[in-house]
Amino acid sequence: MNAEEIIKQYATGERNFAAVNLTEANLSGANLSKANLSRANLSVANLSGSNFSEANLSKAKLNVTKLSGANLSKANLSEAILNVANLTLADLSRTELRQASLVRAEMARADLSYANLSYANLSGADLKDAKLRNANLNHTNLSRADLKWAVFTAANLAQANLHGTDLSSADLSRADLSNTELRQANLSRANLSGANLSGANLRWADLSGADLSWADLSGARLSGANLTGVNLSNANLLGTILVHADLTRASLIGVDWTGADLSGATLTGAKLYGVLRFGVKTEGALCEWIDLSPNGDQSDIVALTAERAKTFFHEKPPTVHLTIDMKFDVDAHSALAATYCQIARHYGVEAVAFNPPNIRVGQRRTTFTFEMQQDAALFLAALLAVLPFQDAAQTQENLFELVTMLESEALAQAIAQPALIPQIVGPLRSLQQRLRHEGLPPACRLLLKQSAFFDAPTVSKLVTSNNQTLTLFSHPHFGRHLTAESAAEATLAEFQPEHQAHPGPGFGELVNFMQSFPTAEMVVSKSPEVSRQASLS
Repeated sequence: MNAEEIIKQYATGERNFAAVNLTEANLSGANLSKANLSRANLSVANLSGSNFSEANLSKAKLNVTKLSGANLSKANLSEAILNVANLTLADLSRTELRQASLVRAEMARADLSYANLSYANLSGADLKDAKLRNANLNHTNLSRADLKWAVFTAANLAQANLHGTDLSSADLSRADLSNTELRQANLSRANLSGANLSGANLRWADLSGADLSWADLSGARLSGANLTGVNLSNANLLGTILVHADLTRASLIGVDWTGADLSGATLTGAKLYGVLRFGVKTEGALCEWIDLSPNGDQSDIVALTAERAKTFFHEKPPTVHLTIDMKFDVDAHSALAATYCQIARHYGVEAVAFNPPNIRVGQRRTTFTFEMQQDAALFLAALLAVLPFQDAAQTQENLFELVTMLESEALAQAIAQPALIPQIVGPLRSLQQRLRHEGLPPACRLLLKQSAFFDAPTVSKLVTSNNQTLTLFSHPHFGRHLTAESAAEATLAEFQPEHQAHPGPGFGELVNFMQSFPTAEMVVSKSPEVSRQASLS
């Protein structure tokens, strides 16, 4: 049966052409929509511009076939052989291509949106500028394929083989690349924002200039990868292997990299604002300076010597510990959550990044731990944290006595980094004025009155990133769980002059505390060499 006979029979309503032999046939522009051509031999045929939409071409042979501009939408090409076929600009949307062979196929600008290519072989294929939105490429072989500028938005590439593939400037945003083989792949300038790359193999891959913001790279392997200038802001790097990776000028703002291995990695010029610097392996890492500015604009450059870098990447976050001498209950939890929410909205935006605390509940007491991004934010966070509690007034009094000490010339001369003092004092004085006029919102006061938890004795402690502790306030009855009679006696005793004062830390304690803050080399760098590098970058 030749091409003319096929077309004539199709016109009469015949649709079954299974196993037909049409090698080298000319069917360009033909309409064979919904025809059954399963196991047909169409090798070296000219099918350019033809309509095979919803046709059954399962297990058909289409080697070196011309299908440029053809309509194959919703067609069944499962297990079909299309090696070296020309599918340029072809419509393969929603096409079934499971286990199909498309080795070195020409598919530039083809539309494969929502197509099923699972377990297909596209090694060496040309898919430049192709559209594969929401396509299923699970276990697909795309090794050495050309995928420049291709669009894989929300596509499933889980466990696919993309070894040595060129994905430069491709759009893989929100794509699933979990456990995918991407060894030596070119992903430079690719958009991988929100992509799932957990467990992926990216050894020696080129990711320079790529966007990996909010991507999941947990457990991924990136040894030797080129990540210069990459955007990894807010990415998940839990347990990620980055041994000898190049992260020069990479943005790691807000990244979570607990358990990551950066041994021998290059981190010079990396942006690390909001990153917890502990639980990370950095042995042998190269890092001359980093950027701690919130916007990554190099306004807060930190110079690092080789010795200082060892300790810098193992510092714990500065924390405020607020311990309440009572077990946390459901009513108190509800009231506190609502109150802290109001405090964060009302004061936190202008004052400090006031995030919800970690809560540890014991049998007789409760501890709230607030993690900060900078040591200088501890005082301000402590002031906000204690606001819902009865001890707030005395804690604030102690805190503002410390502010007076901070403003003294004697303290400025006693510490190594007096330039930090205005950063602490200015916001505290401003918040003090607001608290005097505004205090807690009325709705919060009503909530807090419903639980005795907020009247319990408290202890407020500040802990720097270098583990230096300062007790800001400790209630004299903290830990004394009194009987009714002794409680009455204690209440009367509080009115005696010797029990009315709850002294805060002294001058010497404050000096020791401030000395544990980042040293002079950790403040905004004045190093000419670093400034020169920053201007060049």
